[in-house]
Amino acid sequence: MRFVSCKIDGEDCWGVVVNSDSPQPQIVNLTPHFKGDLKTAIATGRLQEAAEWAAGREQTIPLAEVELQAPIPNPGKIICIGVNYANRNAEYKDGSAPPEYPSVFMRTIESLGAHGQPVWRPPESLQLDYEGEIVVVIGRPGRRIAEADAYDHIAGLTIMNEGTIRDWLRHAKFNVTQGKNFVNTGAVGPWLVSADEFSAEHYENMRIRTFINDEQRQNDTTANMMFPIKYLISYCSKFYHLKPGDMIATGTPNGAGARFDPPKYLLPGDTIRVVVEGVGELVHGVIVEPLSAQ
Repeated sequence: MRFVSCKIDGEDCWGVVVNSDSPQPQIVNLTPHFKGDLKTAIATGRLQEAAEWAAGREQTIPLAEVELQAPIPNPGKIICIGVNYANRNAEYKDGSAPPEYPSVFMRTIESLGAHGQPVWRPPESLQLDYEGEIVVVIGRPGRRIAEADAYDHIAGLTIMNEGTIRDWLRHAKFNVTQGKNFVNTGAVGPWLVSADEFSAEHYENMRIRTFINDEQRQNDTTANMMFPIKYLISYCSKFYHLKPGDMIATGTPNGAGARFDPPKYLLPGDTIRVVVEGVGELVHGVIVEPLSAQ
């Protein structure tokens, strides 16, 4: 099932998407019938119950009439993995061997907008870049999770444009935090697809593509990850206490704008579309950061 967080008439809500493959998908608003939000439902193991309750309900709202939010608007942690596709490591052309362990950094939720909402190019830089990524949302808490058990800890999947301000990545010697956390420079959504729709084989060979103004820039599958999803969950759980609603962005394929010669950074008016097999499409535009936000 597909679950969304959204605003309906200005109120924070969450719901189930029905007829998601039709030209006019609808949602069933679950807020009046289930306490809390989508993260609460994940933590209490009620996603299946919510989906069953929504089945066949006639009282629906067109998805186009609600304001979508990030599927988990209040994650405890947003964990990001850098340079995780084999082709991406080769793209750096520095002759380096494949890494022994993943590169890990963090993002804040305010750095990420939602499906349909434009990302902002800040006044400090012209180097706003895109990075299409598959995102794992944790469903069951755990520490030191074995790889063999990792998939059992997934609530579902969503999509991220892990937008980056390239020249701010190297303002310090040992971190990339600045370039990854400008307000509203990335996006996540449109929904959470629950884990019951995926098999181990799907997690391990799932295609992701990124388009800029209909030009395909990224195209790869999770089969080419240096650190597959089950390994990432296990590895991160050694030092993090993974909790329901935590997000792990699993890395981007080659083809980000910085890797072209000359670079192809995002411009106001551009449209980004990240397509993940079995999950859907995250679509949004680009604008200059509004003066009201500065």
